[in-house]
Amino acid sequence: MTDTDRSLLDKVSNGCDSSQTYTSQTHTHEFLGSTKLAEEGDDRHNHRFAGVTSEIILVPGGHVHDFLVNTDFFDHHHEVGGTTGLQIDVGDGKHVHFAKGNSTFVDDHCHVFEFATLIQSPLLPAEVCS
Repeated sequence: MTDTDRSLLDKVSNGCDSSQTYTSQTHTHEFLGSTKLAEEGDDRHNHRFAGVTSEIILVPGGHVHDFLVNTDFFDHHHEVGGTTGLQIDVGDGKHVHFAKGNSTFVDDHCHVFEFATLIQSPLLPAEVCS
């Protein structure tokens, strides 16, 4: 094994490549929710989902975040994805975002979803989060 191979293996094994540095990360939001019910009769059901948004995407009026996750499995699963709305101030320099849409179409149906993200960096003071 060459020194280059060892170096690459160390980076992969440690799960971290120190040569990749990011100097201007912004913030993300956790989110969780349940889809609306779909189908009828014995097949009527919903799904749960949870994830973390992308970092900010600057747009006129502020910023939004992209998101894409799989739902839980109920003999099938769906993807829930899209872009949040603009930031909604909740005081103390913190904010949330609202999102709504339709899941992917699987097993002859889709689900409507709506959720609000959790507050960004809830344990940090506002001046650290801006």
